[in-house]
Amino acid sequence: MTTHDPALAHTIIVNTCGFISTALDEAVETILDMARYKKDGACQRLIATGCLAQRYKDDPDLVNSLPEVDAFLGTAACDQIVAAVNGKDATPLTVFPDPNSRGFQNPMESRALISTGFAYIKVSEGCNRHCTYCIIPTLRGLQRSRPVQEICDEAVALVKDGITEVILTAENTTDYGQDLNTGEGFHTVLEHLSPVVKKVNPNAWIRFLYTHPKTLDDRVIKAVRDHDNVCSYYDVPIQHAASSTLKRMGRPYTQKELADLFKRIRRIDPDACLRTTVIVGFPGETEEEFQTLLNFIKEIQFDHLGVFTYSDSDDLKSHGLKAHVPEEIAEQRHDTIMAAQASISEAHNHTHVGNTYPVRIEETPEEGVYIGRTPFQAPDVDGVTFIYSEGLDTGTLVQVKVTDAFEYDIAGEKA
Repeated sequence: MTTHDPALAHTIIVNTCGFISTALDEAVETILDMARYKKDGACQRLIATGCLAQRYKDDPDLVNSLPEVDAFLGTAACDQIVAAVNGKDATPLTVFPDPNSRGFQNPMESRALISTGFAYIKVSEGCNRHCTYCIIPTLRGLQRSRPVQEICDEAVALVKDGITEVILTAENTTDYGQDLNTGEGFHTVLEHLSPVVKKVNPNAWIRFLYTHPKTLDDRVIKAVRDHDNVCSYYDVPIQHAASSTLKRMGRPYTQKELADLFKRIRRIDPDACLRTTVIVGFPGETEEEFQTLLNFIKEIQFDHLGVFTYSDSDDLKSHGLKAHVPEEIAEQRHDTIMAAQASISEAHNHTHVGNTYPVRIEETPEEGVYIGRTPFQAPDVDGVTFIYSEGLDTGTLVQVKVTDAFEYDIAGEKA
């Protein structure tokens, strides 16, 4: 039996991220916060799983640094969870199978969902790329694409259970199929998935995140354009725009190639919504390179954008690069880009005023006010749509006429 109240749980499992320093800090803070239930609650076993454990599996101080933890499980140890929960060893359990050995979830097994109305499906695991700032290939292993039929089966099962938005993810979704040598690509996934989802629920959406600029090709764009239940939402993390910075990052494209890609997306799919993420303060980033990035953002006019300051660690290739940027300068550059993007986003949102869009209702914070999302708003990372109305039900799809716009959100009333 599961509970959402940690004070009542006999076993607490903390699934950690280990990608950037802030995520590591948050993971450790959460572990320590949960550890107090060993004294003040019913907790008998505290288990740390995921990337933090995997990243520091060879650190002799891992166990001693977190003595509150009874078991550390790596990214490929999902099938060891039950054994870890039932374990009674006095010595902390450490299980770190080869990440390349991790299989995919059985699509017929039911999932305990933490979200309402939407669910994520991984189309592949691992990564074959060599970005100098990234530890993911070490933590997750080489790319392994999942059979298309399995992806479709899991999506159908979720939609039958009431999910109304299927979100496809991977380390790089559009790298799908590169390891298969069958000619299948991410466009194949969309072309097969769209009709089977529509057959179960004609109003269900399909969204995908984390594309790679090098493999987001015309076949994918046309597949999105030609299937009306696939959101015209293109999440394309470019990381930077200065070609010299991109080269140091190990990103295999140039500023011109990026500009051409976004022009092509908008030409093929006029309804396209563009989202990206960038890194500032990368080692060696000059003021000129930063200005190149800022100017590129203003030129492309992304609908949504996230920005991170470079996160350093001695197990990254980028750690050995020269001319590390001082933290205060990186933070200033972060704030400059966020201010620029706020103006861009607000301008974009004002273009929606007077238009009517389908909105999926997700919550009701107060009487007469609902919060939902349009196809051009992804959960957790983008703004939301406020709907001022009565008698709406969460989980339903309603047509909303936009009447007001803000920096990141829009508002309207039922059409």
